[in-house]
Amino acid sequence: QVGKVHVRVQQRTNRKCITTVAGLADDLDVKRICKAFKKNFSCNGALQKDEDDGEVIQLSGDQRTNVMEFLVDQEICHKEEIVLH
Repeated sequence: QVGKVHVRVQQRTNRKCITTVAGLADDLDVKRICKAFKKNFSCNGALQKDEDDGEVIQLSGDQRTNVMEFLVDQEICHKEEIVLH
């Protein structure tokens, strides 16, 4: 698997921002991963369909480090595959 997982933060209004997780493998259950993110980080989240990246997870707030630690702990992907922006 060559694909990298991209974790980005996009600025919204004032102090608000959203974290997007794109590039997860197609064989993963993205809906369950999103649900786990929401439960563990106590934040809201949604799934977006994207032509380029497939399913993209959106989370409210800056969750970059949390997402990275979670993906590595749950062995969803390796640390080298994750790109923080």
